[in-house]
Amino acid sequence: MTRPDDHVIVLFGATGDLAKRKLIPGLFHLARAGLLPDRYRIVGSSPIRSTLSDDDFRKHARDAVATFGLSEPSGPAWETFEQALSFGAADPENPAPLLEAVRTAEDFLGGRARRLFHLAVPPAAFASVITMLGDTGLAQDSNVIVEKPFGTDLASARALNKTIHAVFDESRIFRIDHFLGKESVDNILALRFANGLLEPIWNRDHISHVQIDVPETIGLEGRAHFYEGTGAFRDMIVTHLIQVLGIVAMEPPVRLAAQPLLDERTKVFEALRPVQAAHAVRGQYEGYRDEPGVAPDSQTETFAALRLEVDNWRWAGVPFYLRSGKNLAQRREVITIGLREPPLRMFRAHLPEQDEGWGNKIVIDFGDPGWIAADFLAKEPGPAMDLGPARMTFRYGDSFCQAHGLEGYEPLILEAMLGDQSLFTRSDGIEHIWDASAPLLEDPPPLQPYAPGSWGPEPAIDELTAPHHWYLPDDRRTS
Repeated sequence: MTRPDDHVIVLFGATGDLAKRKLIPGLFHLARAGLLPDRYRIVGSSPIRSTLSDDDFRKHARDAVATFGLSEPSGPAWETFEQALSFGAADPENPAPLLEAVRTAEDFLGGRARRLFHLAVPPAAFASVITMLGDTGLAQDSNVIVEKPFGTDLASARALNKTIHAVFDESRIFRIDHFLGKESVDNILALRFANGLLEPIWNRDHISHVQIDVPETIGLEGRAHFYEGTGAFRDMIVTHLIQVLGIVAMEPPVRLAAQPLLDERTKVFEALRPVQAAHAVRGQYEGYRDEPGVAPDSQTETFAALRLEVDNWRWAGVPFYLRSGKNLAQRREVITIGLREPPLRMFRAHLPEQDEGWGNKIVIDFGDPGWIAADFLAKEPGPAMDLGPARMTFRYGDSFCQAHGLEGYEPLILEAMLGDQSLFTRSDGIEHIWDASAPLLEDPPPLQPYAPGSWGPEPAIDELTAPHHWYLPDDRRTS
């Protein structure tokens, strides 16, 4: 593939948790794989009160890569990467150290390098950082990566977009969602549009329902301050699961390029029917209010499930069920495409009692490295024409070499350097999602308790999907 032009990458929030766990190790993995530009510099930045020297930042980066990276920080690759690191603290009132660090990096590269700013900062800091980039002239001809959340409702999303658009053109804004960087999510496009086996049936005539299920086994992990102001719906459903829905439900683009892909995903979001409280379940795991930093009367949901409908020609009448939450039974990332049954039952099927919801399904596990399976019925050996459940499975780990695979943030950072917005989100798409969410946010259903380690509030979650069944739980066919 084409390597990016020479770049100065400025990482705001360079001492934060996201940078330590994902961004710095990801940048080193890209460098080691030979995917960063021939010549680059990485400038870390944070508020003046937490300033570091260049050597301090290099040590911080080494510790991050050693703890969370795929490759050890050693050898010539690390030495080259380490020498490309520098630090320039910045506050809106005092951007001078950052300006000097960027100028030094650009002088080293010959003054013709592109700039990429990655805003790994809390949402409250977005506006001040964006304004500073505009006031100092750093934003000119530069690209910017913006982390979630993209607002908390329609009004705040519009205000955030207005702030960013005052400094950056939409073509230079990269709203990042690491779910869209997953190989197995991107493979949905290949699965659909490259295979005549599936594209003809990818519609309401053959698909009865779709599930996108991302349960988590972890709890708050010390993030009460963030989670209390966010909740499962804003943290996971709006930001991640509906974006995956956009890939599953989109129409074929006229070509595989950024603008057509964004156009088709945005049309899906525009076609979302408003989400009503009757089509949603909100839950809170027992013991959440005892967590440090959580209000004793907290109304924050740690679980959200809802039924969405895409009101267009392809999907009219097909429910999309989305579910995510904390402290659930398994950690999974699964898309289930439920196929309609044949019009006539000609055979006897021997199905175990727990397989009441069995039917033809396409199951896409998009947890790294991921797999794709087709569930169907086949004749059991013997003289009678009796059927039993069967499965065909494709596994990434068995079929392709994973040694040079990229994870989550890595392909997205690379695409942002190349200026390709295919795997990012657009302002109008974000606003359509918040617009469809407005009825639920204005009149949410009451919280329902659920036991840690369960699948959420029962029987409400089963009533939500009736007459269909959640693919998970499904211990017998989970892999």
